[in-house]
Amino acid sequence: MTEMLTITPLDGKGEFAAYCARPQGTARAAIVVIQEIFGVNAGVRRKCDRLAEAGYLAIAPDLFWRLEPGVELDPDIAPEFERALGLMGKFNQDAGVRDIEATIRAARTALGGNGKVGAVGYCLGGRLAYMTAARTDIDASVGYYAVGIDNLLGEKNAIAHPLMLHIAGADHFVDAATQQQMHAGLDDHPKVTLFDYPGEDHGFATEFGKRRSDAAATLADQRTAQFFADHLG
Repeated sequence: MTEMLTITPLDGKGEFAAYCARPQGTARAAIVVIQEIFGVNAGVRRKCDRLAEAGYLAIAPDLFWRLEPGVELDPDIAPEFERALGLMGKFNQDAGVRDIEATIRAARTALGGNGKVGAVGYCLGGRLAYMTAARTDIDASVGYYAVGIDNLLGEKNAIAHPLMLHIAGADHFVDAATQQQMHAGLDDHPKVTLFDYPGEDHGFATEFGKRRSDAAATLADQRTAQFFADHLG
């Protein structure tokens, strides 16, 4: 079952929407799905639906609500891709993490107050998944082809719960030097696991469109599923 939820931000000012996919029966846990720069589009909703099919309560908050509520963009359409880059440039990431925290709280309430909550994010959402791991009480987090992690390594000591990062080896937004910095900074962290996907580009695990690489997406998603099973139940 799917529905739209309304969530109040931590500061109590305004409200934002979130796509919610519910499993049949009792949810094993909840997972916050963190959007790319393209909004809560069909691909993000499909990610939620797949998680619900696996028994999780999945919630994807509209993190661009302060800029343009309800935006849905297609990365394969050049003008929409450019528009997405513009939104990312205006987006307040710190406020976004606070909105994710509000979503985590809503998810815990939906689970009856004592269930576990994880997060999975893609692109910008992968970066936000890392920030969420460092700044909130999330139980487990996964980031796919996260951008700019080298600028966030100073927060790594605050990561108290398991974090998995999938790194696209040929990511044209995350160069080889940055990937090396990620490994140098995080390989010895007891809560962090990094996986490399040589030759794969940014967006390889998208549900739809030209960027998808089936073999890499399947492998990464299998690892993510096992990670959540191990840490969320």
